[in-house]
Amino acid sequence: MASLNHFFVALSILSILAFSSNAQLSPTFYAKTCPNLQTIVRSAMSKAIAGEARLGASILRLFFHDCFVNGCDGSILLDDTATFTGEKNAAPNKNSARGFEVIDTIKTNVEAACNATVSCADILALATRDGVVLLGGPSWTVPVGRRDARSASQSAANSQIPSPFSELSTLTSMFAAKGLTARDLTVLSGAHTIGQAECQFFRTRIYNETNIDANFATTRKANCPASGGDTNLAPLDTLTPTRFDNNYYTDLVNRRGLLHSDQVLFNSGSQDALVRSYSANSAAFFRDFAAAMVKLGNISPLTGTSGEIRRNCRLINS
Repeated sequence: MASLNHFFVALSILSILAFSSNAQLSPTFYAKTCPNLQTIVRSAMSKAIAGEARLGASILRLFFHDCFVNGCDGSILLDDTATFTGEKNAAPNKNSARGFEVIDTIKTNVEAACNATVSCADILALATRDGVVLLGGPSWTVPVGRRDARSASQSAANSQIPSPFSELSTLTSMFAAKGLTARDLTVLSGAHTIGQAECQFFRTRIYNETNIDANFATTRKANCPASGGDTNLAPLDTLTPTRFDNNYYTDLVNRRGLLHSDQVLFNSGSQDALVRSYSANSAAFFRDFAAAMVKLGNISPLTGTSGEIRRNCRLINS
């Protein structure tokens, strides 16, 4: 009887180990099933960014918005249909999330090489890393093995993606809910070293806030009137909006953060020292950003037999 009990204990431990290994992503997940995956993704991203550098920032934003809603499961890529409500029309994404066509192109190329093998969630994770690298930022090893969601949540996208109007305490708690620290918040916000924002998201800051450089506010008002022009764009980084560097933090120290949610990171609060550190040390920022991106990409992935490998990133398999 004792030996039988030991057998069942051993079996239980093996089951737990099998489950936990299923739940782990691995950089070599596709080594045998799609050995040229990374080359295919990098090639398509190189072409996309050569055509429009801003797409690096757009893809990075897609990944962030995907991971913050039920984990990194490719749900943000799903289109609305007559019978399905996705996340593209949630307030944080509507008319601003972009780069979907790039993911479509990569998926087509990957399918041609490795049919029904690689998830859209993994393609997005790899494309995000390559976009950062191609714009001069750090590289990191992307663990893969995610599967694609068969569902999406517009309500979660509306409530769980941080707002550009958020205070530091709100941002900190929203990141904590995803297993990310205040330090992760500050380093991942450095993604705003690339890309642009719409006037409607920074109008209040440039017209009403006082912790802002006067010349910077004046410059931004030229393209963002007090009313109208809601979708007019301005760079999140004043000097190098298509170069991934640490100038975002220099801007914050100089009170030139474009969004309220940017400047709260440097406003006599808990993150001031870290912001100042990154403004002076790009190597530290690059190192920490790479580590935080791996951590972001590990939020609640679907693995094993959960979800599916979508044939078309915009639609669940029928």
